[in-house]
Amino acid sequence: MNAQTLIYKQEQAHEDSIWSCAFGKNEKDPSGAEIVVTGSIDDTVKVWKWQDNSLQLKHVLEGHQLGVVSVDISTDGSLAASSSLDSHVRIWDLENGKLAKSIDAGPVDAWTIAFSPDARFLASGSHTGKINLFGVDSGRKESSMDTRGKFTLSLAYSPDGRFIASGALDGIVNVFDITTGKLIHTLEGHAMPIRALAFSPDSQLLVTASDDCHIKVYDVQHANLAGTLSGHGSWVLGVDFCADNTHFISGSSDKSVKIWDAGSRQCIHTFYDHSDQVWDVKYNPAGTKIVSVSDDRNIHIYDCPV
Repeated sequence: MNAQTLIYKQEQAHEDSIWSCAFGKNEKDPSGAEIVVTGSIDDTVKVWKWQDNSLQLKHVLEGHQLGVVSVDISTDGSLAASSSLDSHVRIWDLENGKLAKSIDAGPVDAWTIAFSPDARFLASGSHTGKINLFGVDSGRKESSMDTRGKFTLSLAYSPDGRFIASGALDGIVNVFDITTGKLIHTLEGHAMPIRALAFSPDSQLLVTASDDCHIKVYDVQHANLAGTLSGHGSWVLGVDFCADNTHFISGSSDKSVKIWDAGSRQCIHTFYDHSDQVWDVKYNPAGTKIVSVSDDRNIHIYDCPV
């Protein structure tokens, strides 16, 4: 890896804490511009165009209440999804900024969401212990998976489309077979809430972030703990895997963003640019840029050449 550096800062991007972000690319956009989506406690979702090393505000998406806690972008970059403690999940057309679907995910909040790799489904997790899969086109609940009453804080699809992993308030990670809907692995290793999960691009590894200040790496096929990473001084709130399959990132309540080598399990760089806790971190699809969002209301873009 070459030098990593902060290349852009969008100050006061929202009126309140920014809890979630996504970094995508609309494959139909001839300009090749990338898209950053941010969700804030101020009830808004913002769509930013990342071009010429700067963010330009493209859309402000309104309609949520009680704060936006999770956002995601479909693999082809045409749709965004957002969830809120108002129990609603919304799907947005990223080109025109219009609401494509509003899904009532109640009776309790939709704490976390994730698009399936083929963008046919949107998974949502909540207090109930159910992971619900909604049809993106239909807006209806198509199926659900039972975490046995675990309050689901985080979700991740494996890129190969075979698995979905959920992280719970009690530190338990469940891995489900998407085809059968059955629970195939229960991973114990954290004793505190799992704030974020990320599969490696080859779907072989699962990285988990927890309030216990640790990051754990699991071998998905064998459900083995492959490593425990220490280095953050407080809760680890976000993780994401690089497209090159060799690095991943983490964001923490200690205000830092860290880059880790997946092979050696060593931290190779730390950014200390935020002035408050970092809620979420994401790579762009190429794995060359990182976006981070924080309670400080700022959006940071880092150059991370591979």
